[in-house]
Amino acid sequence: MKAPYRRVMLKLSGEVLAGEAGFGISPVVFRSLAEEMREVHTLGTEIGIVIGGGNIIRGITAANEGMERAAADYVGMLASVMNGVALQDALEGLGLHTRVLTALEIREVAEPYIRRRAIRHFEKGRIVIFAGGTGNPYLSTDTAAALRAAEVQADAVLKATKVDGVYSADPETNADAVRYDRLTYAEALAGNLRFMDQAAIAVCRDNDLPIIVFDMTVPGNIRKVVAGEAIGTKVSG
Repeated sequence: MKAPYRRVMLKLSGEVLAGEAGFGISPVVFRSLAEEMREVHTLGTEIGIVIGGGNIIRGITAANEGMERAAADYVGMLASVMNGVALQDALEGLGLHTRVLTALEIREVAEPYIRRRAIRHFEKGRIVIFAGGTGNPYLSTDTAAALRAAEVQADAVLKATKVDGVYSADPETNADAVRYDRLTYAEALAGNLRFMDQAAIAVCRDNDLPIIVFDMTVPGNIRKVVAGEAIGTKVSG
């Protein structure tokens, strides 16, 4: 089966990586995720992954609790590098060739992000993990995913979450929340739907990058999305 996408950017929420403990790095979760990525890799699609650090620290939460915002965001970026190295270890344990590229220079553990180098890794069949966000405070990993996807000319941004799509309101607190199958960028921005930062949605709109929001906690869903199955919510023009 040939996948409909040549290259995708998968945005992984850090919170999902903690597993049942709700905090920290869960080797079981990383191993399970790596096994799913092995299945996806067989489809022939080039895979980029932007990984958050919310299982270790969320910059905006730390800032709300009194930490200086830029410092909190840098700590969050470092947490995403930790997650990137842990995911690389899990992937390479299954024989998948992987590179971690980080916006923060930590040469002992990862390569610095260089756009042309990233594209070359894709061309060689490697899974490329983008860590460290954009390297700038005040910007989320959602925005990093959109920017990296545009830079490497990905065909779609796949936002993996704990929810099965985009809703009109929080389905956990509002029983009347309506789930959408499809949305336009304009509808998502005008409705202030908080599945992704508005800056990230705008970058995707300006570069005609479809966004697919889906539940990654369901086994096999990542492969289904990459294979073109209609699950979750698709946001496009």
